[in-house]
Amino acid sequence: MGKIAIVTDSNSGITQDEGRELGVSVLPMPFYINDVMYLEGITLSQEAFYERLKNDETISTSQPSPAEVCGLWDNLLKEYDEVVHIPMSSGLSASCDTATMLARDYDGKVEVVNNQRISVTQRQSVLDALVLRDAGKSAAEIKAKLEEEKMESSIYITLETLKYLKKGGRITPAAAAIGTVLNLKPVLQIQGEKLDAYAKVRGKKQAKRIMMKAMQEDWNTRFKKYVESGEMCLQIAYAGNKEEAEEFKKEVEAAFPGMDIHMDPLSLSVACHIGHGALAVACSKKVTV
Repeated sequence: MGKIAIVTDSNSGITQDEGRELGVSVLPMPFYINDVMYLEGITLSQEAFYERLKNDETISTSQPSPAEVCGLWDNLLKEYDEVVHIPMSSGLSASCDTATMLARDYDGKVEVVNNQRISVTQRQSVLDALVLRDAGKSAAEIKAKLEEEKMESSIYITLETLKYLKKGGRITPAAAAIGTVLNLKPVLQIQGEKLDAYAKVRGKKQAKRIMMKAMQEDWNTRFKKYVESGEMCLQIAYAGNKEEAEEFKKEVEAAFPGMDIHMDPLSLSVACHIGHGALAVACSKKVTV
């Protein structure tokens, strides 16, 4: 059996320290703040990011350079026979397409997984890849399995402010102004590759209720057979508002008794577009071998 290295990016929420513990390589996502480049989890902490965001500094997302990606793969292939690379969803970033293109020069030794995940669901894909690898699957088999089950996940997100959706051109300034006056909170969803609108409600309390109702609906319909076989996992993500997220976690635990819920900060690539104070509830199917 060949040795297989697992690679992801910091959008998975896996920190450099956690990556070392898991035996996973984590590519840090680059950000430009006032035209200076920072690397998530290395030269840019969550706290510093939200401080800069609060100060209305100009922040833009980027993707790891081809040289950085290939350099990591080249180093890993000195020790491993194959690499499985799990980037964020191709619908949310070009980094997946770039990695896929670069992998063509590696004669099948690098498999790039396009399984439409981000944040806590992407993290679950990495854990699944480790399970499959330890069960003796090849890099190509791991890629095939993760892509086969890519739609078996769901994310619902609510925001504290409409400011960043307006800034990114996702809603008009007029809609943002009306929404702010009426205390409207959008609930967004990620089902596969895109971030889409799901509902619009008055106040965050109602938004949390809608998110939990949507997740319960998924639980009882789309994922019913996986729930019954114990293959689903629940996650929560937040954007700089850990205390609020801890309270939300208690509400989710009460609604889904007996479930072990993993909680992580939301990846900065998503937080950049939705701002401080967002909350998300997510679920994903675990692979079984």
